[in-house]
Amino acid sequence: MAIPESQLETWAHQGSITQSSNTYNTIKSALESPDAPYANRDYTIFLQGSYGNDTNIYSESDVDIVICLDSSFAYDIVKLSDSEKKSFDTEYSSAKYSCADFKKDVSVWLMSKYGSAAKPGDKAIKIAAGGSRRNADVIVSMTYRRYYNFDPVSGGEYTEGICFWNSKGTRIANYPKHHSANCTTKHQGSNKWFKPMVRVLKNMRSRMIADKLIDTGLAPSYYIEGLLYNVPNDRFGTSYEDSFVNCFNWLINADEAARKKLVCANEQYYLLRDNSPVTWEDAKCTKFLAALREMWTQW
Repeated sequence: MAIPESQLETWAHQGSITQSSNTYNTIKSALESPDAPYANRDYTIFLQGSYGNDTNIYSESDVDIVICLDSSFAYDIVKLSDSEKKSFDTEYSSAKYSCADFKKDVSVWLMSKYGSAAKPGDKAIKIAAGGSRRNADVIVSMTYRRYYNFDPVSGGEYTEGICFWNSKGTRIANYPKHHSANCTTKHQGSNKWFKPMVRVLKNMRSRMIADKLIDTGLAPSYYIEGLLYNVPNDRFGTSYEDSFVNCFNWLINADEAARKKLVCANEQYYLLRDNSPVTWEDAKCTKFLAALREMWTQW
C-alpha cells in the first residue's frame, strides 16, 4: 500500500525558518565582532547544509555555518604539467597564517562568547542550543582551488571551493556554493518539485530510523540531495506520489555502470564511492533504497 498523498505533502513542508535564521544571524554577528582575534583577516561567512539549501525539515535542529579564510588558499595541482607546477611554486609561497591558526582563533573566540556551549568537534565547532538559539555547527575553513592549468599572468583555470581539516588531520575539500547553486537550478528545472521531494525522503529517513529500519547516519541529508539531483527533471511532478514512484524507479533500475556515473550535487565528485570523506558508500545507498521500498510497500 502506498503512502497517502496527504502524508507525503505534510513531509514536503519546510521546517523552522525563523528560529534557524535568528540562530545564524546571532552567531554570524558574534563571528564578525571587531574584537575577534582574526578581525583583521580577510574572511567570509555563509550558510551551508539543509537550512542554507531550503531542504530542512521539522525534526532537524542544526544550523551549518561556514567561516572561510580568504586571504590564503589551499590547492590541488596534480593535473598541472611539471613546468606549470614549477611556475606555480615560483608564483606562490606558503601562507604565514594557516587554516590551523584561523581555527584556533575562531575556537578561542567562540568559547569566550558561548562558554561551555561551544566545543570543538571532529569537523566543526559545535554550539549547543540555548534559549531561542538552535544547535549550530561552525566549520572553520579556507579557500580551496583545484587547478586544471596554470599561467602566472592569467592565473590559470581552477574550480574554487573550501577545505578544512578534521580532528585526524585529514583534509576535506568541498564545494558548498556549487552544491547550493546546482540544487536551486535543479529545483527550478523540475518545476519546483526537487526540494519538496528531498524533504519527503528526509522525513521518510527519520521515520525509518525511528522504526529501526535503518541506522542513524546511514543516509546523510547531503547524499539524499545528491541522489535526487541525478534523477531527470521529467520524473518529478504531477503529485508527490507520482514523483516518489518515478524517482525511486529511476534510481532502483539504474545498472552498475549508471550508478557509478551518479554525481554529488556540486558536480565535483562522484556520489557513490567508498573510502572517501566526501562520497557515499554504495552499500549504504543500496540499503537506504531497499528500506524506502519496504516502508512504501508496508505502509
